[in-house]
Order: sequence, then C-alpha cells, then structure tokens
Amino acid sequence: MKRLLLLFAVVVIVVGGIGVFRAMQVKSRQVPPGTPSKIAVDAAKAAERLAGAIQIPTISWGDVSRRDARAFASLHEYMAMQFPQVTGTIAREIVADYSLLYTWPGTDSTRPPVILTGHLDVVPAEDGSWTHPPFGGVIDGGRIFGRGTLDDKSGVVGILEAVEALIASGFKPTRTIYLAFGHNEEGGGDAFGAAAIAAALKTRGVQNAWLLDEGGIIYDRVPGVSQPVALVGIAEKGFLNLELKVEAAGGHSSMPPRETAVGILARALDRLERHQMPARLDGAARATFDTLAGDMTLPLRVVMANLAVTRPLLLSRLASSPDTNASVRTTTAPTMLSGSSKSNVLATTARAVVNFRLLPGDTVDAVQAHAARAIDDPRVTLSVAADGASEATTPSPTNTPEYAALAGAIRAVYPTALVAPYLTVGGTDARHYRDITSGTYRFLPIHQPDVVKLLHGVNEHVAVEGYAQAIRFYATLIETLARN
Repeated sequence: MKRLLLLFAVVVIVVGGIGVFRAMQVKSRQVPPGTPSKIAVDAAKAAERLAGAIQIPTISWGDVSRRDARAFASLHEYMAMQFPQVTGTIAREIVADYSLLYTWPGTDSTRPPVILTGHLDVVPAEDGSWTHPPFGGVIDGGRIFGRGTLDDKSGVVGILEAVEALIASGFKPTRTIYLAFGHNEEGGGDAFGAAAIAAALKTRGVQNAWLLDEGGIIYDRVPGVSQPVALVGIAEKGFLNLELKVEAAGGHSSMPPRETAVGILARALDRLERHQMPARLDGAARATFDTLAGDMTLPLRVVMANLAVTRPLLLSRLASSPDTNASVRTTTAPTMLSGSSKSNVLATTARAVVNFRLLPGDTVDAVQAHAARAIDDPRVTLSVAADGASEATTPSPTNTPEYAALAGAIRAVYPTALVAPYLTVGGTDARHYRDITSGTYRFLPIHQPDVVKLLHGVNEHVAVEGYAQAIRFYATLIETLARN
C-alpha cells in the first residue's frame, strides 16, 4: 500500500510538473503599441457636441410606425452643422430615408477600403428613475448622461470628431474610408438601415473591405488577468426566435381537464431549460483564452496550457455564470408567454416565444431539431416566430495587418490594456456587411466601470475624458490603417 501511495504521489508530481512546465512556455501574444495620433481633442467641446446629439431622441420602437422621422432629420442636420470640415470635404448621402453613408476617397484605389460603422438609433428610456432626463444630454460631474451615450452615439459622433480633426490637420487617407451609420440597429436593421447601406456598397463593387463596428469594450475584471482587456468581437452569435403553440378545447376554469394548453406549454418550456445545448470551447471564445493565456496568472495559465486534460473543468466553470455561459453554448431564453384573456377561462391557444442565441457552429435548423427532441410532445407545434432567425457569423481573421493595426491602435491609446478577440453575444450591424468584407470587428473604445450594466440601462452615461480617449482612438486607427 505504501508503495502504491508513493507511486501515486510521484505520478501526481510528475504530471503537475509537466503541466507547470508547459504553462511556463506560453508567451504573451500582445502586439506592440502603435503610434498615438497627435490631433488635439477639446474634451469639453466634444462632450457638448455629444450632449447635443443625445438631446435628439432617435428612438427605435418595436412598432416602426412610431418612428419619429423629424428626429432623424434633425440629427442629420445637427451633425452636418457641428462638423463643417466633414460636411465640406466628404460626400454624404441618405440611404433608406434615415441612414447615412459618407465616402472619403483614398489616394490609392488599389488598397482595400475601410468601413467605420455605428448606429444613429437608440432604445427607449421609459424607466422614470433617471438622475437626469434620458434625453437631456446633461453634463454633470465629468460625465455625459443620456440614452445613447454608450450605445451608440458616442461611436458615431466620436468617429466624426476624429475625422473632423484629421481633415483640419491636412490628413488624406490612402484607403477609401466609408462612414456608415444605420438607423435601425436596435430594431434589427434587416431590409433597411445597415442592410440597405451594405447592399448599396455591394452594387458599387465594394469588396474585401475591413470593417469596425461597436461591440466589445475594455473590461477590468477578466478572470486571471490583472490588466484591463480590450475585447474585440471577431464573430457574433446568431439568433432564433422559436414560437411554441398548444391548442386545446378551452372552457371554464372550474372544470379543467387533466392537462391544459398552458400546462402542456409550461412543461415544454421546462424541458427546454433543463435540456440545454452542449457547451463548447472553440472558435472566437477559444481565441480569447488562447490570446490571453500568456498574460494570465499561473493557475489559469496551467489550465490553458493543458486543455486536453483541463477542458471539462474549464467548461464547467464557464457554464456556471450567465456572463461566460453565453460564450460557450447556444443559450435558451423563454421571453414571451400568452394564454387566455381572463383568469377563469381556459386557454384555447397557449403561445410562447423562446429566444436562442446561436453559438457559431450551431445552425438554425440544428437548434430547431434540438428543441423538438427536448420537448418530445407532438401537441406542441414549433415554428420560427415573425421576427425570424439569423445564423451566427464565422470568425474574422486575427493574423492580418489590419487586425494588428487595430490592436496596436488600442494599445497606443490605452497602454495598460491587453487586446484579445472574443465572441460578441449580442447582435450588431456588422453582420449585414458579410458579403463585402474580408474582416468584421466589433469594438467600442470606452473604458469605465460597470459599462455593461449601463448599456440600455438607467442613467446610461459616458465619462467626458473617456469619450475624449475614444476620439483619439478613432483618429489613431485611421492614421494607422493609412500606413498598413
């Protein structure tokens, strides 16, 4: 027995030593910082211009008929007035009535073009507990408050600030740069908005473009990493809105049958939640860990260097939190439910909508098949809901000069930050440009605490100096791409 215990101890030590040795061989993959732009940014004036854009309520409602056309027209006019260098130098056109497309010709037509994109619309702000009015554009305590300060007018107006300053400095791009600002990102963007811009560019022969949209932000709390991490979305999840429907005879609730339409539907929803799609660590999610492994603390570096053994442990840990679970599986979220219109009436039809967010590699058809197997009840009919489905995107490359330019620009302006690719779990306009781009990336250059909670939330705001840094980033990126 002692010999067995000794042998076991030796094996553990040897295996552990090999694991640590392999971890020590993992090196940092960070690119060197680029050269920051020398443009001057007047943070106070820039904040005032962003605040003015926030005061124009370009809201995307669920009902398109509620769109305020005057608000979008006012925002167009406001931006034209606030950025005279852009207005006087770059051709601008209105697409699909409310979206904007700027074309800044490059000096070398053989170079692939660049598309910098964002969206003009914002979500409603119906909660009454805001410290400042959601469309007041109030600047208070070094912060700009209002709906859209993060999502996504800081991106749109920040890009225009950078381009305005670059034009004033005499800068001319080598690549043609398109500024593409859709008006319906919060409503999906399908068939109009960004989709219409992408279709127009495709008609004009634009191809192999490099695109940057909103998406990832700079996070301070990435497990195992002591530095802030700028997460750049290289792919985004798809979605499927699946409608479940059960029909029954109905009647008075005082004499219910053994099983009701609502009860059958509820059991189907319970089965879907209990039988989730399997977790996987691959693609964009795997790229995050691979890129950061060399900068992680030793315990996590050991895990990453020995995934052949540690993968189940890592997946279990990632799946235990909603934040990270979304990166390793197709998620299942019942979101809508309806039965009868009165408390004492049995429903003749019970309906529910389940929103699946598709991990790249899982298809819409595969998720529908999974749902049918999990429910396993012919009384529950399944169909794609009216707002449809979209396949997940394939990951964009990270081994190109353009991606290196993006990472270098981030590190030039945010020198303490690491840069890593990641999987965008929400939807962005970037997916509409897949036919004309060689790489689509998602990154909003904002670094402030609790930024995720503020997106679409109460008291959405951006720090004045943080916004100025975002402008410097956009200028640095444009200048860097002109050299690569």
